[in-house]
Amino acid sequence: MPKPLPPQTTSGPAPGPSTSRQILHLAVPAFGALIAEPLFLLADSAIVGHLGVAQLAGAGLAATVLQTAVGLMVFLAYSTTPAVARLLGAGRRAEALAVGRDGLWLALGLGLVLAAAGWFTAGPLLSAMGAGGEVLGFAHEYLVVSMAGIPAMLLVLAAMGVLRGLQDTRTPLLVAGVGFAVNIALNFTFVYGLHLSVGGAALGTVLAQWGMAAVYLVIVVRAARGESVGLRPDWAGVRAVSRVGGWLMVRTLSLRLAILATVLVATSQGPVNLAAHQLAMTLFTLLAFALDALAIAAQALIGRELGANNVPAVRALTRTMTWWGVGFGVVTGLALWAAARGVGWLFTNDAGVHQALAAALVVMAVGQPLAGYVFVLDGVLIGAGDARYLALAGLANLVVYLPLLWWVSSASLGDSPVALTWLWAAFSLGYMAARGLTLGLRARTGRWMQVGVPAGRG
Repeated sequence: MPKPLPPQTTSGPAPGPSTSRQILHLAVPAFGALIAEPLFLLADSAIVGHLGVAQLAGAGLAATVLQTAVGLMVFLAYSTTPAVARLLGAGRRAEALAVGRDGLWLALGLGLVLAAAGWFTAGPLLSAMGAGGEVLGFAHEYLVVSMAGIPAMLLVLAAMGVLRGLQDTRTPLLVAGVGFAVNIALNFTFVYGLHLSVGGAALGTVLAQWGMAAVYLVIVVRAARGESVGLRPDWAGVRAVSRVGGWLMVRTLSLRLAILATVLVATSQGPVNLAAHQLAMTLFTLLAFALDALAIAAQALIGRELGANNVPAVRALTRTMTWWGVGFGVVTGLALWAAARGVGWLFTNDAGVHQALAAALVVMAVGQPLAGYVFVLDGVLIGAGDARYLALAGLANLVVYLPLLWWVSSASLGDSPVALTWLWAAFSLGYMAARGLTLGLRARTGRWMQVGVPAGRG
């Protein structure tokens, strides 16, 4: 077990320029790598969109299924990063790489299982989601081909976690950038040069993902061999990663259920509010990438300093990153407030959507500092390996949020912009406040700050 926090350590040094440089050194490249996957799907949409509406709708529906499946596996990065970082901080680099190797084996196994399941269930799953006719055909074509890339996508997630734990976020940025460029070239060639339709777009993305996975595997294997670490998995290590990952999957699932429930309420408010909500959520997600970059820096740095028994540095990093998160939220909140009335013209000419979107963005703007606080503390606790608490807190937050959604849904607000305003108040203020409370209370206790390395890890 990790050593408990020494009771005599009650404060750390004031955050200084070196702390800020460490955060920026990891966070800025991490932001670029984070947006790679959305850019892959955006490139597919742009290329497929010129084939026709049915092709675009089919590819979009299949991409939603793909994103959901891969999104639930993000624990492969989130569980590996702090484990590797903690061992690195303890001066046990070889064992850190062994943990990374075990994470890659777990990713490969899960990827093969998901790919096989997706291959056999693609048709019934897409039909259950309401697809039919040409749309169903194109969606099935895209999804079946994409299944071949699932193992590569999970290997990429796990490998990014290893490198982040080793305090390297620049390599993932470089790999993601090259992969994105190759993806566009392949998709354009397959769709318009070889006339492979939506299947060509999926194939191009699959090949690009496997290329990225191969590069990561070469990097990790070379590092492991440099430390005389074998390539065979330690099944005890694989089980250790999967145990932490299971709790993190529960945490991620609670977040996705909250977003899905919000979409269902927006759907009940009519097409105008649904369109505005989707645009608002897109903007919220874009801003979340920047906050996630800070959270990733927190995972890597907090894990390393806890492994090194450096509690004062952990306190300093937590304090600095929390203020940065809140400060970034203030900046983005002011920007959203200023842009609320005009940004809708970038997406649609519909005046009703503009009005509803503006109302939602004003509420989102008010909640941005709170979102910054939540995202950063979430990263801090992931970095500390506090996965069980995060999972249970996520379920508790969902229990708080669902009655708020029920009230919004049953308040007879109709399809007016007021209805969407209350929906976003429930999400960006109510749900985020619940998350902020559970995370903040945990952070204040110090019980998450377990130093050293758990027995049997590595």
